Amino acid sequence: MFDLSKIKKDFPFYKNNEDLVYLDSAATSLKTESVIDAVNEYYTEYTANIHRGDYDNSFIASKLYDETRNVVSELIGNDNPKQIIFTSGATASINTVAYCYALNNLKKGDVILLTYLEHASNILPWFNVAKKTGAVIEYIPLNDDGTFNLDNYKKCLESGKVKIVTLPYVSNVLGYINPIKDICHLAHEYKALVHVDGAQGVPHLSVNVKELDCDFLSFSSHKMLGPSGVGVLYGKYELLDKMEPLFMGGGANARFNKEGEIILKETPEKYEAGTPNIEGILGFKKACEYLIEVGMGNIYKHDQELLQYAKDRLKTLDNITIYNPNSECSIIAFNVKGIFAQDVGSYLNSLNIAVRTGNHCAKILHNVIGVNETVRASFYLYNGKEDVDALYDALKDITLEKCIGAIL
Repeated sequence: MFDLSKIKKDFPFYKNNEDLVYLDSAATSLKTESVIDAVNEYYTEYTANIHRGDYDNSFIASKLYDETRNVVSELIGNDNPKQIIFTSGATASINTVAYCYALNNLKKGDVILLTYLEHASNILPWFNVAKKTGAVIEYIPLNDDGTFNLDNYKKCLESGKVKIVTLPYVSNVLGYINPIKDICHLAHEYKALVHVDGAQGVPHLSVNVKELDCDFLSFSSHKMLGPSGVGVLYGKYELLDKMEPLFMGGGANARFNKEGEIILKETPEKYEAGTPNIEGILGFKKACEYLIEVGMGNIYKHDQELLQYAKDRLKTLDNITIYNPNSECSIIAFNVKGIFAQDVGSYLNSLNIAVRTGNHCAKILHNVIGVNETVRASFYLYNGKEDVDALYDALKDITLEKCIGAIL
């Protein structure tokens, strides 16, 4: 059973910010007490490096670190923990796919297929790969509202030149859920691989990578209750095993000699050179365990109910333009007529309401929605209807004069 009042007590943030309405979870989520405790315990009780210390604290840290792969695997329906690579975030995971796989496998004339929905982290690396390999960037034509069009997608694949499709599970601005299972099935029919930017999807959806059949999946800890500086790259083992790592260093090699001969460790260790963010990964373990205990299905149901409530309320305001009225996943993107997004954000801040404003790192999305900047309110499992009501009350009588007053 989903008990919001009980869940909210698990987040110490609210003890120190009782009056703050936090509606920016798409940027970063709040952290549970169990996550914070795990980080503190590492620093105060058993600080040690992993895998190379013949003493108790190192054994403890190593065991918890290794167990995290199993917990992450459970969360995303992965049956092989060796397919889980720890990185510094979704951005690093995406870059790993771009530079370890695509850069070494694409050639001139090959097509990298994207959408206009992309976050900068899932477009800039591909621009660079295209420049270095001679591959071509193409975009899947979306429906007018920004939702995915499978017919248009299939037409893109029919050229036979598409080698990799890379797109978000959920748009970080519009909140639409892309049909990843169908996307992967069609791509594989045309011998293309699929990388999924799961930064917004994994925190909210019941994900099963075996059912989706995606080739790669990238996501970040900090958007799903965990610490910053931790990410995951899931990849099919046969792909990861053939790829060369982006970084070289301690922990990733079995041995090397003065002649430059290197024997790397097996996947996934060969991708994790250097001392990792141990405390962050141990905190991430607790975050995943928390999400599993609450239940991703319960979280999505709560998100859906709250999102619908928010849309129903904001749609009644004549001064608001909503750009994703059919949003499916915890995000509302809107503007107040006649007022810049940043001014709206500043005004809401003066009322202790935290939202995001700007282009949200999706700088080509204006090709779909027709504006460069929006106000984005995003929800998570700790938000309730009272948070939506506070946003509604602030927006129903907002004026340019009030916004200017808040800034001054």
